Amino acid sequence: MLRVAEHWCGTDTGLQRRANEDSLLVRSPLFVVADGMGGAQAGEVASSVAVDTFRAGLEDGMSPERSIVVQVEQANSRINELSHSNAEHAGMGTTITVVYVGEQDVAIAHVGDSRAYCLRDGELLRLTDDHSLVDELIRQGKLTPEEAEEHPQRSVITRALGPEATVEVDIRSFRGRPGDVYLLCSDGLTTMVGEGELLELLAAYERLADVGESLIAAANAAGGKDNITVVLLRLEEVFSEAERLRDGHTTITAVAPAPVVASASRELTGIPSSQAHTDVAVRADESGASSGTNGEQPAPEPLPPRRPRFPEQAPRRTKGARLRRRLRRLRTLVVLLAVVGVLAAGAYLALQSVYFIGANQRGLVTMYNGLPYELPGKIKLYTSDYVSGVSASTLVPARRRALLDHSLRSEADAAELMRQLELGQLSEG
Repeated sequence: MLRVAEHWCGTDTGLQRRANEDSLLVRSPLFVVADGMGGAQAGEVASSVAVDTFRAGLEDGMSPERSIVVQVEQANSRINELSHSNAEHAGMGTTITVVYVGEQDVAIAHVGDSRAYCLRDGELLRLTDDHSLVDELIRQGKLTPEEAEEHPQRSVITRALGPEATVEVDIRSFRGRPGDVYLLCSDGLTTMVGEGELLELLAAYERLADVGESLIAAANAAGGKDNITVVLLRLEEVFSEAERLRDGHTTITAVAPAPVVASASRELTGIPSSQAHTDVAVRADESGASSGTNGEQPAPEPLPPRRPRFPEQAPRRTKGARLRRRLRRLRTLVVLLAVVGVLAAGAYLALQSVYFIGANQRGLVTMYNGLPYELPGKIKLYTSDYVSGVSASTLVPARRRALLDHSLRSEADAAELMRQLELGQLSEG
């Protein structure tokens, strides 16, 4: 039988936000993380409502999976009602990720872009799919994972609690193992810290408190652009009275957590390998050397002396030949500079003539001039041209996906879409 042997939780405002809109609930064996959105105090209200729904635990007489889904749906209805009854809360919403540890199985429910991971046998397995615009574009083959990391709309989510009267909940269960370590977190961690570094930090410490503090510190060291919430738990196995009598045990024993080593295991039971995002750090000791029969290494044979090599004498060049060579180099440089100038001018004109529609950091639908990409060094190929007063979360999913797909448009087409949006003509699908 499984139980939670150790857990830790922590949340941090980060370095660039004035308030913390994340909420969490830790009542072993139930763990919840919610990341609110909506501005002012609306996001904090939404995330608090979401976790409060679970404070009494799961419903009796239901399977854990069914109870979690019912309670997530109840939270969605409550947040949706509040957003329509109070102007200050209009458009608010929240993500939610729930983990429940049963006797043998672990149930996970998920809406939004907060995440759940499992560290098993040295591998970090991602257990949730982000409900975000860039992840949908990746699944459609329109973006690569590398492009998504620098995409200007990577923070726009396509599914959350609150914006709509109903919500679709991702739910799954799988067999847990002693030694498993689970991480629940808001995107304030995962947008700042890559999965490779997550794995290194999870494997670097024995105590979960040290792991959690190091994760939050790493997110802040990388910029701390959003609120950061981390929940960690480790599983162990205990034996029931019947199992102890059957197997001859005299005391309840617990299996120590499995050591963190590289492993060939690529997936959890019930989760396809395509959903397991793994980045394994392997260390090898290459310092050993073979020894002789007496425990001493044989002396190396001396190498034959090397004959010195002298560079061949370069042929002498006349002053006229050197001048002609310099002129040829100068002409080549002038031609290259001219080509680069023409290409740069063409690129600039192209950027000025194309537009796309996305959402800004506050979630408002925005018209951008340029291409929806960001070069290394945070060089943006786009500028904000016009910001509407319409939140992307208020649009129905089909309309939101069609409008915010970052298709390149002419200025007239983009402006007409923004006009229709603000007149309410795009509010329905």
